[in-house]
Amino acid sequence: MAESRLRIDVVYAPASREVCEVALDLPATATVLDAVNASGLLTRFPALDVSQAGVGVWGHPAKPEQLLRDGDRVEIYRPLLVDPKVARRERFQKQGARSTGLFARKRPGAKAGY
Repeated sequence: MAESRLRIDVVYAPASREVCEVALDLPATATVLDAVNASGLLTRFPALDVSQAGVGVWGHPAKPEQLLRDGDRVEIYRPLLVDPKVARRERFQKQGARSTGLFARKRPGAKAGY
């Protein structure tokens, strides 16, 4: 009797607008960590540290020992360089309060918020 296999994709984005995707055929008992190791991405990107970066399955955080299902997409995350709240606050300060959201003027002579 043949052992059942899983088709898994492992994805990592080392930089903005750059994606590395590896398709794998693994045993039915494969875990997230097995998929990451089998992908070869750890040797391709030596600076990649899965324990620090974190992993997920289809956008949901996952533990390395989590079992996989057929068709799963394992994602290796990069650490954030800037806190999203700080980045938004800085963008808002650059734009100014009058040029965004309800306060933006849509046409000459229009009231704010319309």
